[in-house]
Amino acid sequence: MGLLAVTGGIETAPAVGLPDPGALTRWGLPAARGIRDASTFMTLGALVVAATFVRTSKGGILSSLQLRLTALAVIAGSAWLCAAIVEFVLAYADVSGQMPQTATQAQLRFFATEVNLGGTYLAWNLAFAALVTFIALAARTTAGIGIAALLTVAGIWSVALSGHAAADANHDLAVNVQFIHLVGIGLWTGCLAAFWWIRNDPDTQLVDVVVRYSRLAAWSFVVVAGSGLLATLLRVQDLSSLTSSYGLILAAKVGVFLTLGALGWTQRARAIQRLRSDGDSQTASTLFRRLAIAEILLMAFATGAGVALSRTQPPQSSEAALPTPTEALLGHAEPPPLGLAQWFTEWRIDSFWAPVALLLAVGYLIGVRRLRRRGDRWSKGRTSAWLMGCAGLLWATSGPPGAYGDLLFSMHMIQHMTIATAVPTFFVLGAPVSLALRTVARRADGSMGPREWLLRVVHSGPMRILGHPIVAGILFVVGMIAFYYSSLFEQSLRGHTMHLLMTAHFLLTGYLFANVVCGVDPGPRRPIYPLRVVLVMVVFSFHALFAIALMSATELLAEDWFTALDRDWGPSPAADQYVGASLGWVLGEYPLVILAVALVWAWVRDDQREAKRLDRQADRDNDQALARYNEYLQSAHQRQGPDRRPDRRP
Repeated sequence: MGLLAVTGGIETAPAVGLPDPGALTRWGLPAARGIRDASTFMTLGALVVAATFVRTSKGGILSSLQLRLTALAVIAGSAWLCAAIVEFVLAYADVSGQMPQTATQAQLRFFATEVNLGGTYLAWNLAFAALVTFIALAARTTAGIGIAALLTVAGIWSVALSGHAAADANHDLAVNVQFIHLVGIGLWTGCLAAFWWIRNDPDTQLVDVVVRYSRLAAWSFVVVAGSGLLATLLRVQDLSSLTSSYGLILAAKVGVFLTLGALGWTQRARAIQRLRSDGDSQTASTLFRRLAIAEILLMAFATGAGVALSRTQPPQSSEAALPTPTEALLGHAEPPPLGLAQWFTEWRIDSFWAPVALLLAVGYLIGVRRLRRRGDRWSKGRTSAWLMGCAGLLWATSGPPGAYGDLLFSMHMIQHMTIATAVPTFFVLGAPVSLALRTVARRADGSMGPREWLLRVVHSGPMRILGHPIVAGILFVVGMIAFYYSSLFEQSLRGHTMHLLMTAHFLLTGYLFANVVCGVDPGPRRPIYPLRVVLVMVVFSFHALFAIALMSATELLAEDWFTALDRDWGPSPAADQYVGASLGWVLGEYPLVILAVALVWAWVRDDQREAKRLDRQADRDNDQALARYNEYLQSAHQRQGPDRRPDRRP
């Protein structure tokens, strides 16, 4: 509020043609947003600390310390909900230029359903606040608070969609950067506030908690610094812009951030060492609490600076050209006409899935290195398969299929087939769950670390249902048909959120199906190999029927989108759809080959392991199984007489 008052952001004139919404809206809206952000971060921190940092009771039942943290989550979630309601009403008043007390239910309903850049995303944030608060109030197991933490992250995603990032020229990149930035701040600040809440509890185990938080804070610092730098480069395009109101607030936020980093380093260098010593624990605990108070106050200022930035118009470059209608729809510059050269040179890095692919590859290699350093072996074939899956994900989302997937249905089909079939198969062959279970350390203090959560998810009831062969096959086929023959396909082309959900859906369903066919990781029970062969043939037969039906269709999928692009090169939308359907039919063969080879390979390996097991058993007991079988034949022969063959019927 003070920064806005100094820079004049509070008294900014309303949009041309709209009346002044009043002082209540001007002062109340940034205050509501500040409370919303702070309470959201506190909710996230309380849930994450309860789910991963402190001890849980037997059977996953919440301990008394976890119940204290969920109480904090309920308090913070209630504040988040109230602030979100006030923000929603004041945001409508700010957009419409009317007093907030005069808004009607019909007007607010229209704002929530029709105004995407404001009302719809704020309404979603409000809904997530209510849902998270209810789950935190009702949860009695770690699974419940884990789900609530994920929903809180989803609420932060809706916040990222409603800020300046939503209106930036490069919409997808700006939203992704803003989301990562907010999550980093939320984990950093929220977990620290949660630790302060339980500081006097004797079950807190301060040493373990502070050490784990220090690692989390260090990674959060890196994430926040990198995402903040990218966000600055997106909005501040020249040095002269730093003298604007936006630049001054940004400089204040950077200063606070650097101070927070210095305090974090002090905590790591001094407090943790004293906590680990036996003779000075009380002094170290006092030092940590003082540092925590200072960090919380500075974080509150940084959060306020972020709210002030959201109410301050970023500086605009005078040289920025207005986007064409096609560029406005795509959210980025239109790629050149697709030719042979573009299959090798045209890349548009997906700021969400490209980092995911890179992190998956690096994390896997770190795990393999950790195994080898302690003398264990890991198959090079599995490593190669995993890296091929990461490369396929990167190529499908950031390479030519990703660059042209919004313009050409044929390129979208190539992207879909790669993400839904080839990439998951390589991921499954990499056996990531087995690698993680062998490399991630087990927690000995009763808390739920990464290894414990992985085991909980793999052996959970929902995963047993989703991993059932019939369910996995139905999800793979029916999900694809429902996606293309509904409005979801066009929504994925128009909206960033739906596009991410589409990619995640294809990856997940493809992974579940491939895991049934050729997986080696622990999880749901897989059928015998002949039934796996039948399952593959049935599923890809339906896939071929879908492609043939699409080839003969006269209705254009996502017609409003492809006709509005006004593309003056390449085939027409109808002709391109026929090409895409043909590619879907033809390209269905290459993942089928990959799955078939993987299935045969797994079948042979399983038979070899079984043969080796029987050989080892025979060596241990002097082949007692064969001896018992021979004795059975001899006794049967004696019972039936010397002139009759033994009855071999079951």
